[in-house]
Amino acid sequence: MLSTVSDLDLRLIRVFLAIVDAGGISAAQELLGVGQSTISSQLATLETRLGYRLCERGRGGFRLNARGQRFAALARRTLAALDDFGAEARNMHRQLVGRLKLGLIGNATLAQNARIARAIQRFRRRDEAVRLSVVLRGPRELEEMLLRNDIQVALGYFLHRVPTLDYTPLFTERQVAYCGAAHPLAARAGRVTAEEAAAADWTWRTYPLPEAPHAARPLRVTSEADNMEAAAILILSGAHLGYLPEHYAAPYVESGLLHALDPGRFRYDVEISLVARRRALLDDITAAFLEDLRAAATPPDAV
Repeated sequence: MLSTVSDLDLRLIRVFLAIVDAGGISAAQELLGVGQSTISSQLATLETRLGYRLCERGRGGFRLNARGQRFAALARRTLAALDDFGAEARNMHRQLVGRLKLGLIGNATLAQNARIARAIQRFRRRDEAVRLSVVLRGPRELEEMLLRNDIQVALGYFLHRVPTLDYTPLFTERQVAYCGAAHPLAARAGRVTAEEAAAADWTWRTYPLPEAPHAARPLRVTSEADNMEAAAILILSGAHLGYLPEHYAAPYVESGLLHALDPGRFRYDVEISLVARRRALLDDITAAFLEDLRAAATPPDAV
């Protein structure tokens, strides 16, 4: 049984994870740059050190057993922690050292993406050695990740106001109801009545939407989507009506693939906010990035 972890053990663990990522010993040969027999021997050595098997391999293919699955997850966390330790130890002289994880809902306007890019540019000019990660998630998941401290900053729309989080409004996004070119209501685009819309099939989001006129869930929801691209595909099929951000739908409208039902009737606005822990709970890295993000609100040519 493994009681202490040596450099050799760490190398064997990395070999094991490479096998897992490749999907088998044979497939890992090119990734590791060694032969199949060597990889098999290294995997066997690791299992001997641990005192239990991690996987099944042979004619039936490669498959992790239950212990192998748990060990792979633990190994990834451990190696990531070691990488963080090494980065901080090497950069102890820097003012900001560590990790920063940013969560976005995605499909923002070009202007808003440019603003985030400017903030990152400003942040990278600091005396820092920070590993920056960006993830795209739905609003509900972003809020949960913030509360677990899996991410430090989120940009999106949030219905609830959690006491331990600060919400800074950034901009307003307009959502408009559309139909695909093949939908029966496409011929009446711009003049669709509430009764006609209510009688049609809709696609809807899997996460809560803001309270607003015409944003209530329709009676005939026959499909769901957890992101904009999925919703757009369902609407483009001509089988469902649905809401999309106006800027996101614009290229489809220009190409004739989507039609707005009636922008004056079927629309609502959502407030996109910057969310992070309250100032008193912020670490130095997050505080610095928030400062740069707020400063990036003004385009360079407007300074």
